[in-house]
Amino acid sequence: MRFLDYPSIIRFAWADFDSSRPIDHIEDISARVSTNHVFRVTLEGGDRVIAKLSYFGKFEHFKEDHRLIHTLANNLLYPFETVLAKSLVKNNQVYVYRHQQEDIDVWVVFYNPIRVAEKLPRRLEEHHIRKLGSEIARFHLACSRVSTVMPKSSKTLRSDIQDLLDLLDTETGGYEHRMNIEALRVQCNRFLENRKTIVAGAIETIPVFLDWNIGNFSVTNDLELFSRWDYDWFRISYRVMDFYFFSRVCSDAGDRTVFSYWINPLAEERFGWFLEEYHKVFPLTRREVLFLPEAYRFFILNYVIKYGRYFFHRTYATKLQSEAYSTYFPSIDTFSVEPILERLKL
Repeated sequence: MRFLDYPSIIRFAWADFDSSRPIDHIEDISARVSTNHVFRVTLEGGDRVIAKLSYFGKFEHFKEDHRLIHTLANNLLYPFETVLAKSLVKNNQVYVYRHQQEDIDVWVVFYNPIRVAEKLPRRLEEHHIRKLGSEIARFHLACSRVSTVMPKSSKTLRSDIQDLLDLLDTETGGYEHRMNIEALRVQCNRFLENRKTIVAGAIETIPVFLDWNIGNFSVTNDLELFSRWDYDWFRISYRVMDFYFFSRVCSDAGDRTVFSYWINPLAEERFGWFLEEYHKVFPLTRREVLFLPEAYRFFILNYVIKYGRYFFHRTYATKLQSEAYSTYFPSIDTFSVEPILERLKL
């Protein structure tokens, strides 16, 4: 896609939303490790909103996801009622702007700014990890209770993997993945088969966010979840889809600026501490633990392979995709969840 004038698109979007309050200035606050586009918009008079732009995937999914997130944010009860940012609403609907011009198709949603409390340290101590485990269990339990009033989501794990398989049959996908098409087909089909065998309709789906790195949420002084932002990977799915990133947060290596997506953190003793406390609050099932390697496989297939060039700068996307074939996929075959099952007495 050619160069896009994002501030101009935001101005068009805001004028369509509320032309009575002009924009004073726009500040780019995007994360520098990815291609996400997030801006702080200051209106004349000093009011502020956050603008999120996207141009990959499907517009229908972008719109649907933000309406789902807004429903979740408005239905979560204490103590999580202010954890998520509220989208701006017009005519009783989450406002989503679509900018189409020649080969340009960009979508904008506005949020109220969210308050930020304390960030966890880059490397957690045992008491941090255990408290995080119980706190996330409570948050997941709150999300589970809201699930009954959530709108239906059209995006599923199966549909996303099928989209990747379909992409491999196109000229664009065939060219981009030309050296690894057969390997990808094997991984996709293995995921679909294992998901069908393990899940068998017996695992609950709830709102999940997947990308829980330390930079995406804040906590109180008592280590209670205070706020959560960055909703790019939001979906309605199994709660264990969140666990790979929590294993990374808990890992001995800690938060790092240069990173890879090895499977190893799932096997660390430190992640075991997290799971022990989580399991006390919101008990896991054997099927959910058995699905952990497949949750990891899905993450690599969907977010590193299929969407990697959108979520990461080109050099990082290339690095991560190369590691996927050399290390990530082979490591799944040798990973065992038996120690986790024994630890949780499942």
